[in-house]
Amino acid sequence: MKATLLLLLLPMLALAQKPMKINGKDIGMVSFTYRNSFSKDMAKTLDTLQSQGITDMEFSSLFGKTAQEVRSLLDERGMKCSSFGVSMADALNKTDQVGENAKTLGASFVRVAWIPHTGPFTLEMAQKTAQEFNQIGKALKEKFDLTFCYHNHGFEFEPYGEGTLFDYLVQNTDPKFVSYEMDILWTFFPGQNPATLLEKYGNRFKLMHLKDLKKGVQGNMSGGTSVENDVALGTGQLNIPEIMKAAKKAKIQHYYLEDESSRYPVQTRQSRTYLSNLK
Repeated sequence: MKATLLLLLLPMLALAQKPMKINGKDIGMVSFTYRNSFSKDMAKTLDTLQSQGITDMEFSSLFGKTAQEVRSLLDERGMKCSSFGVSMADALNKTDQVGENAKTLGASFVRVAWIPHTGPFTLEMAQKTAQEFNQIGKALKEKFDLTFCYHNHGFEFEPYGEGTLFDYLVQNTDPKFVSYEMDILWTFFPGQNPATLLEKYGNRFKLMHLKDLKKGVQGNMSGGTSVENDVALGTGQLNIPEIMKAAKKAKIQHYYLEDESSRYPVQTRQSRTYLSNLK
């Protein structure tokens, strides 16, 4: 009976271990999706991800380990960390340490996902941030040959001139030193069209977070919504096929699934299958 069951499961196991792709790139994972599991047992969590065909990771934390310890665990499983996420404070004030950790991990990108601020994002904040981004990006590129990326979070789309303050950030940062990671949910949530923005700025976007927003949820400029509003790709409000076509044209280099909800084990599987079946 056990042998028969194993034979029945083998095709499913083989399928689960095969990396899934979108636009010719492996579908990666943001460590924050598995944050609770990583905090308890990184090795077992990586085993789980590896069994699902995940080989590309974006780590947003070292979860109490050294960069070398994380790198060793990845190497043992034939996995990689292509992007390393840090706080704005660390990127600005501990740039060398961040760069050294990113290189140890094997990453090519350093990513910041939040600009500390109080109240609505303003032009003065954007001006200061653009200067700091240029400073961080220049240091990381010249000292460590790393590409700095900023991950939008929604609040940057406050109106400014004929566009938004996100436009200001892109247009006032040096493309030699500053690139961007589009989070498609946090582009859609404040009322923007991710595909249109990809078409506008092309390869200024190097990375992408893939997530979908529950139907019926209204967006705003806050940069925040319940984690339970994350749903499997293709079941929410975003036009994923349109976005993926624009992402291919923009030559996005790495795609990472992110699902902050309590349903992430099921939903990330659904999302990978959905993406792998897109034409």
